[in-house]
Amino acid sequence: MIERLLIANRGEIARRIIRTCRRLGVETAAVFSDADADAAFVAEADWSVGISAAPGANTPAESYLRVDAVVAAARSTGADAVHPGYGFLAENEEFASAVTDAGLIFVGPTPRVIAAMGSKLESKRLMAEAGVPLLPSTEVTGLTGGELSAAVGDVGYPLLIKASAGGGGRGMRIVEEPSGLTSAVDGAAREAESAFGDGTIYAERYVAPSRHVEVQIFGDMDGRVVHFGERECSIQRRHQKIIEESPSASLDDAGRSALHSAAVLAGQSIGYTGAGTVEFLLGPAGDFYFLEVNTRLQVEHPVTEAVYGVDLVELQLEVAAGGPVPQQSEIGSPRGHAMEARLYAEDPTDDYRPSTGEVRAFVVPGHSDGEVRVDAAFGVDGGIVTQFYDPMVAKVVTHGPNRTVAARRLAATLAGTVVDGIATNRELLVRTLRHPEFIGDQGDSNFLVRNDPKELGRPLLDGPELAAAAAAAALAVQFDHRGFDRHTAAVSSGFRNVVTAPQRVSLSLGGVVIDVDYRFERGRLVHLAVDGVTLDKAHLFLLDRDVADLSIGNVRRRFGTKIRRQSVAVSGPAGSAVFEILPRFSPPGVTVAPGATVASMPGTIVAVAVAVGDEVTPGDLLVVMEAMKMELAIKSTASGVVSAVSVSAGDTVEAGAVLVETDDGAQ
Repeated sequence: MIERLLIANRGEIARRIIRTCRRLGVETAAVFSDADADAAFVAEADWSVGISAAPGANTPAESYLRVDAVVAAARSTGADAVHPGYGFLAENEEFASAVTDAGLIFVGPTPRVIAAMGSKLESKRLMAEAGVPLLPSTEVTGLTGGELSAAVGDVGYPLLIKASAGGGGRGMRIVEEPSGLTSAVDGAAREAESAFGDGTIYAERYVAPSRHVEVQIFGDMDGRVVHFGERECSIQRRHQKIIEESPSASLDDAGRSALHSAAVLAGQSIGYTGAGTVEFLLGPAGDFYFLEVNTRLQVEHPVTEAVYGVDLVELQLEVAAGGPVPQQSEIGSPRGHAMEARLYAEDPTDDYRPSTGEVRAFVVPGHSDGEVRVDAAFGVDGGIVTQFYDPMVAKVVTHGPNRTVAARRLAATLAGTVVDGIATNRELLVRTLRHPEFIGDQGDSNFLVRNDPKELGRPLLDGPELAAAAAAAALAVQFDHRGFDRHTAAVSSGFRNVVTAPQRVSLSLGGVVIDVDYRFERGRLVHLAVDGVTLDKAHLFLLDRDVADLSIGNVRRRFGTKIRRQSVAVSGPAGSAVFEILPRFSPPGVTVAPGATVASMPGTIVAVAVAVGDEVTPGDLLVVMEAMKMELAIKSTASGVVSAVSVSAGDTVEAGAVLVETDDGAQ
């Protein structure tokens, strides 16, 4: 049995592994970068070791991708096994070899299998030999011009350019027609090299609409391979999953059986051990094609655990220590339906722009009493989301007797979730889960193509509910401010020298300013208006630090309120919202010269597309920046001539840094 486990990862997966180890009595050791020194997973582990290459060295290459540093950390803490989690070194055969060469147990498949499946090109060759169905594809690394065009001729359009190494949607580009081929290949190769250190890419036939269905397999050292059913992960943005569920509603019994058999065959053909996932693309006619084998635990593994009643991390540890997998007959069939949503620190209304900063609070209804599973990077008191790592901050999972109930529970849970301090995709997730297409099981890979993410991502509260929530927020702020008044403590709340003049609190929700005016007489609310519109029959029943109970137009609503220095979180019947509290007087700020394009967040400059003297028009690419493992294309918003370029490839910039200047003041 493993006695002490080093977790070569961070964030929510590190905390999730620690949770199982604590239940099993296995000690844990964590590794951390300087940026993560105060993170929850570091505090929760029994041991922890800093692995930044130098003070302030926080990029993955300078921390979590340092094989020697991670192995040294395992030795220094006396660990006898290493769990790679997912991402970073999880599918790196050199890391797996270094762990085993150090006399430690690697919780995963053998280095040989990782190497074979880590190259999508090699994995396709092996699956073809095993008789697993494949899409047409060809390698295009380094090809240009006529050679490139000829190479993709047999694949056909539309096609998908993909990185041979890694995953998570990085290094992928859709090409609809030949004119976009060269730029897609260049961009995919650059992103693959940056994300995985391997710029090998290939072209594959692109099938759309399609479904993404994957099978959870498990193998042991005696050669037995079993499956734990399938998961559907078709709702994706930028080729990265955001909603996953088990079982899939897209399969009939015959298709499900064939898919499971193909996945087990794939595992057997390569001598798979440990947890793995065989991913397939399901076409409109029900035909399926092999995509890849992920030689690790998947982000979406909780939905499988929910319907099969298994702890996959526990089984990973048992198999790594030489134990057997259960017989297929012992695993049985899935019970009910489970869904998972990934909360990302990003703004879907602004082309999924990543969001960094301090999460001041993170509250998920139903989590504390066990009705909802939450795997998060931080606890209720929040934490820091930095520019250096993946933007996923939490996974929320619900289980129900059927798909409809699971989806409703997940949507309601997310609607009431409070994430205070950063932008997230919460609203997009809620509206997707409640969308008629998704409810009717028409949520294929083109869902976010047919449905505008800007519309899905707008604030949940609207109309009367937004007005009521804003009013509750403003009244809570007023009450809180009065609570800190030590000079006129005997005066009733809302006292004014000019009694007929209303008080005002200005709030911001999603960048939209909301002004709330109110007036009290003898401690009684007599006037309440939002953006100049008086709310009819407004009556305040209760107001304290945690609750605003009021009625508007004879409809009574009870809001939970949490007030912080810069914001107030409001949770009510229709959902929750976090309002930023705007200062009464604008503080002096930094003036940006007209025509300047600035960085909206911290990041690293990947490429500069313009030079001084270039003419630009709206939509022209200026700079490519990488933040939170995503490439951001920064484009011109006006016409003009470039007068200054302030950055070069490789530069690290802070939010607000000037990147490019033009002679047009509208830029």
